Amino acid sequence: MKVIVAAVGKPRDAALAAAIGDYESRAAKYWPLEVREVREENARGIAATMVQEREAERLLARIAGATLVACDERGTTMTSPNFAAFLQDARESARDVAFVIGGAYGLAAQVKDAAQKRLALAPWTLPHELARLVLAEQLYRAGTITRGEPYHK
Repeated sequence: MKVIVAAVGKPRDAALAAAIGDYESRAAKYWPLEVREVREENARGIAATMVQEREAERLLARIAGATLVACDERGTTMTSPNFAAFLQDARESARDVAFVIGGAYGLAAQVKDAAQKRLALAPWTLPHELARLVLAEQLYRAGTITRGEPYHK
């Protein structure tokens, strides 16, 4: 089992990039973690749906064979212990799980439709870089929960 984070673009803000890197490094101590970034589509002169579709093609090509979890504010919410149990179940089932985070225009319908699960990281829309930070922290937290470590209080 491996956990894949497939995201559009690289974090632009240095402090945010450092925080994401820190939590992804921490999470990697608990889960075999692979981060797969895809190029952001240039949105000049094209419709937002076209941007989403082009980014979707890149994202889907990077996660073949994994259980697809679309990070979407309209998805279901999970408590941190429930999220930890979801990941532990995936580990015990030896199945890869890919969390997909869209770009500035969000995820295309084709990604959401292909997803086995839609996960809301928050009840509101998050910038994609912040969504990646929240996901990385929750992956780390889930690891500490499964090992009974005191991080999650």
